[in-house]
Amino acid sequence: MTALEIVDVDAREILDSRGRPTLRVTAATAAHRTSASVPSGASTGRNEAHELRDGDPDRYGGAGVRRAIGSVTGELRDLVRSRAWPGLAELDEAMVDLDATANRARLGANAIIGVSMAVSRLFAHHENLPLWSWLRLPRRSARLPVPHFNVLNGGAHAQTALAFQEFMIAPLGATSTAEAVRAGADVYRSLRTLLVAAGHGVGLGDEGGFAPQLTQPEDALKLLVQAIAAAGYPLGDTGVSIALDPAASQFRQDDGRYRIGDERLSSAELVERYREIVHAFPVRSIEDGMAEDDDPGWRELTDRLGERIQLVGDDNFVTDAGLIRRAAARGIANAALIKPNQVGTVTETLGAIQACRDHGYTWMISHRSGETADDFIADLAVGTGAGQIKAGAPARGERVAKYNRLMDIETDHPGLPYGVQPLPGEHSAR
Repeated sequence: MTALEIVDVDAREILDSRGRPTLRVTAATAAHRTSASVPSGASTGRNEAHELRDGDPDRYGGAGVRRAIGSVTGELRDLVRSRAWPGLAELDEAMVDLDATANRARLGANAIIGVSMAVSRLFAHHENLPLWSWLRLPRRSARLPVPHFNVLNGGAHAQTALAFQEFMIAPLGATSTAEAVRAGADVYRSLRTLLVAAGHGVGLGDEGGFAPQLTQPEDALKLLVQAIAAAGYPLGDTGVSIALDPAASQFRQDDGRYRIGDERLSSAELVERYREIVHAFPVRSIEDGMAEDDDPGWRELTDRLGERIQLVGDDNFVTDAGLIRRAAARGIANAALIKPNQVGTVTETLGAIQACRDHGYTWMISHRSGETADDFIADLAVGTGAGQIKAGAPARGERVAKYNRLMDIETDHPGLPYGVQPLPGEHSAR
């Protein structure tokens, strides 16, 4: 395949799902044009790649992205047009070298990932492949992932007293993406009915899940169990399971204890709380169960539950291959969350997934709380065979865009398998 000659890249300021500015980047060859929109997180890890904002208090409260746009239309445009590119890896490496900071702080990770995603689509078109197929990993089969729908929001995604950030449902028993999306929508509708009947509000959090005024995570889990049953689905692997993202860094106190409602728990006590939750409810996965800097807590959590459920690192891994490899050596977690904008390029994102493969970790592809209608991560999940994706509730355009894209891929490519990767202790994918 001949090298790709890119004649232009451009960017403009758009709004994300929280009404904050972000970038849409466009890349073009002489014959074709593609674009990519960049998401933004609310609950972020301290080692994430740097998002460049303007800092002008008189415009979007300082959150404008004109400086990042300037990076795209200035230095990055000059670089992209300077030569033909044999592959995305060469361009991504050149952009990282041009930035010359450890965390993309000079040009902005939001500028660089936008270019990287848009150019990925150019390469896929150049090679006459759907994006998911172009993103496929060597010796890894493509797979339609099980959606993990965030149907109850707390933490940084909702203005409530509920400490845990995300309560998700995963239709493991579905045999296709279309069935899984229907199950997610059924349970979501059932949950709304239950909330209204119980006198709760049905306002939504950042990711489209309901945000009732609850305090205890167990109360939220009981509602989910009731909603799944009311929608007519069995609990667990044959029907609908539950996944949690407590985002524990958000409720860890200065003294190192974790605050849940009126309780202040030690790391060991929080691990025991999770053990009780997993015993009482059909929970298959816990993401960010401990704070990102609580390595002893992470090791205890992994020792106690790592053979039973998926334990996903997000804030502590930030889609960084080196951090994943070091965590694996220390016995921390058994899975990683993958968010391209956390690390800054598509190539580095694929490297983080490769680190998971090398160390026997599973991985879940993820959206951000500040999303756009861009569906890049749906193709990423399919192409890398992740087997699992979370993109928010089965509601709101920026969330359902990802699920609709998965159904389109399934319809257009009926031979693709559907299902999760094996969890720890399992020997074959469902």
